[in-house]
Amino acid sequence: MKALLAWAATGPLGYAGPALAQVTGEAAIPAPDSATRLATSRAVLTVAGKLAVPGAIDFDMPRLAALPQHSLNAGTPWYKSPRRFTGPLLRDVLAACGAQGSRLRMSALNDYRVELPRDDADRYPVIIARLIDDQPMGVRDKGPLFVMYPFDDHAELRSAVYHSRAVWQLRRIDVL
Repeated sequence: MKALLAWAATGPLGYAGPALAQVTGEAAIPAPDSATRLATSRAVLTVAGKLAVPGAIDFDMPRLAALPQHSLNAGTPWYKSPRRFTGPLLRDVLAACGAQGSRLRMSALNDYRVELPRDDADRYPVIIARLIDDQPMGVRDKGPLFVMYPFDDHAELRSAVYHSRAVWQLRRIDVL
């Protein structure tokens, strides 16, 4: 867990400051040189709020792809047929950040916001999908990130409440 937290808290540029070293008991990761900073992907997801370290943690696509990946096939109200969604589990992203709250406020690029209980992430294999049918999702295709519930595996999830929690164009998670 310490290694995962240290890895996640380095931000998109690979730097872990002294606060992280105090929490994890591990050495801070050195800051990359300016050439490395320019080559690094931009952040696509920010996690903030009640975390083990102060501040926010940014994830770029390579960092999300480095977490264990899971796939699920699901029929949704937004597509004519079931699609395959792939990405890290929401619970793994929260664990990587040392999330300590009981509620999550999900925010999309278009400022859509919804709160959900953190228990959803523990009870169901909720995915932060970065791929649909094994392809990256563009903003026009509800990407680059889409919170996806396993609708086909749990009848209780096929409701307006859970459909509203399936945030497309996810940009930020605030842990409350």
